[in-house]
Amino acid sequence: MNYKKTVLISLALGSGLALNASAVAATASAEMLAYTCAGCHGTDGSSNGPGIPTIAGASEEYLNEIMMAYRNGERASTIMERIAKGYSDEEIKAMSAFFAKQPFKVFPQEHDPKLAKAGAKLHKKYCEKCHAEGGTSAEDDSGILAGQWMPYLEYTMADYQSGRLTPTKKMKKKMEKLEKKEGAEGYKKLIHFYGSAK
Repeated sequence: MNYKKTVLISLALGSGLALNASAVAATASAEMLAYTCAGCHGTDGSSNGPGIPTIAGASEEYLNEIMMAYRNGERASTIMERIAKGYSDEEIKAMSAFFAKQPFKVFPQEHDPKLAKAGAKLHKKYCEKCHAEGGTSAEDDSGILAGQWMPYLEYTMADYQSGRLTPTKKMKKKMEKLEKKEGAEGYKKLIHFYGSAK
């Protein structure tokens, strides 16, 4: 093999290795990763389905914690546990950061104004400390309640009551107090309050 041919082959191999290395180093952007969530949570994290939460605008910490819990099998789900297993820590962090930056959109829902008014009082008494600003705050790791789809909130509360989901110690105490004072009607009032958000 002559010198010229050897140099050309070496250059070709070197270029191929360089391209391959850069391809391996390149990872999907946060936006590209987030598109995989669009079928259920909407392209920007604003859910159009009543049984699925809006994740846009939630805190990065909250989203990251929930996704990790799904992936590790620490939080019950219908499908999220299987989906979350496909992502690395870095990818979950990237998606959490992406959705945290998206605006939370409120979709109008039919609700009972009387129940909503009663629910506002219950929220203030039992939920405001963790779900601040009437359930709209994303500042802590508790998640946004106001403006979420009411059926989603109903399913989630039913999961907490049945033990399928485990509340924090603080939340469990508040739930017990609410149930003792209001019964199941208390949750209904709260859900109508959150559903009345504009």
